[in-house]
Amino acid sequence: MLFNSIEFLLFLPVVFIIYWSISKRLILQNVFLLAASYFFYALWDYRFLSLIIISSLVDYLVGISLSKSDSKLARKGLLLLSLLVNLGFLLVFKYYNFFAESFVDLCKLLNFEPSYTTLNIVLPVGISFYTFQTLSYSIDIYRRKLEPTKSMLNFFTYVAFFPQLVAGPIERAINLLPQIEKKRHFDYVNAKLGLRQILWGLFKKVAIADNCAQLVNPIFADYSDFSSTTLILGAVFFAIQIYCDFSGYSDIAIGVSRLLGIELKLNFNYPYFSRDIAEFWRRWHISLSTWFRDYVYFPLGGSRVSKALQFRNIFIIFVVSGFWHGANWTFIFWGFLHALYYIPLVFLKSNRKHLEVVASGKIFPKTIEFLQILKTFSVVTIAWIFFRASNISEGFSYIKHMLTNTFYNSDFLNKINLSNQFFYITVFFISVMVVTEWLNRSNSFGLYKLPKFKIVRYLIYVFLCIAILEYLAGKSEFIYFQF
Repeated sequence: MLFNSIEFLLFLPVVFIIYWSISKRLILQNVFLLAASYFFYALWDYRFLSLIIISSLVDYLVGISLSKSDSKLARKGLLLLSLLVNLGFLLVFKYYNFFAESFVDLCKLLNFEPSYTTLNIVLPVGISFYTFQTLSYSIDIYRRKLEPTKSMLNFFTYVAFFPQLVAGPIERAINLLPQIEKKRHFDYVNAKLGLRQILWGLFKKVAIADNCAQLVNPIFADYSDFSSTTLILGAVFFAIQIYCDFSGYSDIAIGVSRLLGIELKLNFNYPYFSRDIAEFWRRWHISLSTWFRDYVYFPLGGSRVSKALQFRNIFIIFVVSGFWHGANWTFIFWGFLHALYYIPLVFLKSNRKHLEVVASGKIFPKTIEFLQILKTFSVVTIAWIFFRASNISEGFSYIKHMLTNTFYNSDFLNKINLSNQFFYITVFFISVMVVTEWLNRSNSFGLYKLPKFKIVRYLIYVFLCIAILEYLAGKSEFIYFQF
């Protein structure tokens, strides 16, 4: 079920009403929440519910067993079981074909062509998200940083919680599980904020990301036929598309959770207002970057090792982070490129330079801050080209044409069957988003703080609703569903 669908528009009010009508009995409320979550996921493909249930059952039992065992060997064996099951699912459903085809390509270079079989299977929606969520639970218990829950119902509800099940944020048990285990009370102010955040997320997804896609897709499909300015525009629009698509999902997920009395962690913190690449990664997909920091980077030694090993660790987490996104060399190269961006900051010891909000308390940034933001956005956008490309060669070719197709192409909109009106409306929506988020950059989401006058607030709500309803017919999936 898509957030940007009529089905969800009907599903959410029903869940909300029933959920709060039975709030006096926590166990009944959690049973209903789990059932609603499974129903939400089953509408994609009910067969893949078995993967969530198996993953949940394994990590629930591993957690219980870890708490009862003091044997180092037994504890390591239990953790290994959790790793094998969860990463095994990922390997089979997401990466098997990639490894098989890459092995064959390597053999061809050695003049040997083995026979092999690929798996004709569909990637389960959200598998990369919920497997990391359950893994963190087992790892934290193994490290004795978390006590396991005794309630199977509560743990299964934590894993399957529908707002963030298919595209995050990747919640840690230490934050979400205690909220599942305790009685929740309806908070009108928080619910109102939740509705506002849902509205903002839908606007970014439907009115901006989906519109940008209609510009981006034909440009990337026939990039050799477009001028340099059009290709630059295509890259910029994709950078905006992927941000509005993914952060829009996170806004909706966090907003829906607020309606249910549950607080999810911030996942995006205005990353395109970053002054360097280190700040960008503190603000982009925060739940994933902190997951790799805590469970990969720190165990490798983090920054408490020699510079050479620290650089190695940085390359590892960025490359693995890229590979997490998909079974394609483009994602690995995207991560590698970000590591190259990041290393100089570590070498110069300036990777912790920009920890505060840019131009805090001011309306406009300084000239140097604006140039830093523009530079960071530019290098991030170049990396997004490889993220969007079908293969690495295509990414380099796109950049080559972007630098060499110097002819002017004034009718590119006609070529991709879009009107000038559509283009200007999309640019206007983007401008509204940028200004709104800039004014709210010290808050958790773009509509957190609005003008005091009711009439102005209502006009904003009406404008956003009209923009969403105007473009809702497309009902496209979120980009990160494929990961």
